[in-house]
Amino acid sequence: MAVEPADPAKSSRLRRSGASAFARVALVVYALLVTYASWYPFSGWRKTGIPPFDFLDAPFPYYWTKFDIITNVIGYAPLGLLVVLALYPYVRGIAAAILATVGGFLLSGLMETVQNYLPNRVASNLDLGSNTAGALIGAVIAVSTTRYFMEESRLVTLRQKWFSAEAGRGLMVILLWPLAQIYPLDYLFGHGQLLPILSGWIGKLLEEPFDPHALIFNSHELTVQQYWLAETVITACGLTGAVLTLLCMLRHRSPKAILATAMIGGALCVRSLASALQFSPEHAFAWLTPGAQGGLLLGAVMLSGLVFAPVAAQRRVAALTLVMSLTVVNAVPPNPYFAETLQAWTQGKFINFNGAANFLSLCWPFIALWFLTHRVHKKKSDVAPEKNEHHA
Repeated sequence: MAVEPADPAKSSRLRRSGASAFARVALVVYALLVTYASWYPFSGWRKTGIPPFDFLDAPFPYYWTKFDIITNVIGYAPLGLLVVLALYPYVRGIAAAILATVGGFLLSGLMETVQNYLPNRVASNLDLGSNTAGALIGAVIAVSTTRYFMEESRLVTLRQKWFSAEAGRGLMVILLWPLAQIYPLDYLFGHGQLLPILSGWIGKLLEEPFDPHALIFNSHELTVQQYWLAETVITACGLTGAVLTLLCMLRHRSPKAILATAMIGGALCVRSLASALQFSPEHAFAWLTPGAQGGLLLGAVMLSGLVFAPVAAQRRVAALTLVMSLTVVNAVPPNPYFAETLQAWTQGKFINFNGAANFLSLCWPFIALWFLTHRVHKKKSDVAPEKNEHHA
């Protein structure tokens, strides 16, 4: 029987379809998190006079703990895993594992070298070795499970059944939202609070304190009720923008209510658990202020009217509410009542982790806006998702 020759164009399309936008976006985000955590808090830069690569052949540090080694391994294992997934299907197997391990080694080497110029950090060849080992472990796990998760998994079936073809990048954005609740925030869902950081930089340049909030409110202090009103708006807009980002990716027959509820519940559980661990069990629900309660209620009302709106409308309203949340959270001064709670926060050994959590909290709205305005949405007309299922 004659064998039909392979179609090069069809083969190329199949290879491209196996590539994961989710893995590539996750890799970029995770590499940025590692960078921020390694160099946090980005202050006190100085020259030590020590050659930058002297740590490579130096003796192992005199003081080290199992906690440090385990943390370094765990921190770089996802990096190795994501590199292998991001390379699939173009590079597979041992070659992908080698590239992932080398990539982890190079990134860790860069982080350690720059730490020579930070007063609170010490470049260490032990950290370099444990980070590289973590990348190798993650790469080996990914190589042994890639085929299952990328081609044969039940998750792949659900992904195609529930989510639109453009959801690869968006799924990464949605999964990061609960994690963005880990860092203590002045206002519930008040991500992207960049103005205090920028005002600090401006103050250093001017060599005097600079408070933009005093200019906005003419040096008048806000009342408790005004802070609550601001948090209501921030919480409602942040909640609506995040959930609509999920809804605009879902197909018509997907369990929208269940997925949206799980997303909100997961975020609030992470917020409560983080508060209990960072402060004390008594602070687990400190975030549930009157302003937050009003924002959750208002956000639920807004979502109930938008859950069945056209996809294009959901995407645009999501972007609009996120911009509104960013505007208000940067215009309103930091909550002085929350500052009293922060006095009980001791970062200790988790300074690296908290640095990454802070970075994610600052960047999440901008990552979401990047997805919502991505050109991939312009490749197809904004028709009902179920009419485009053949693109999945």
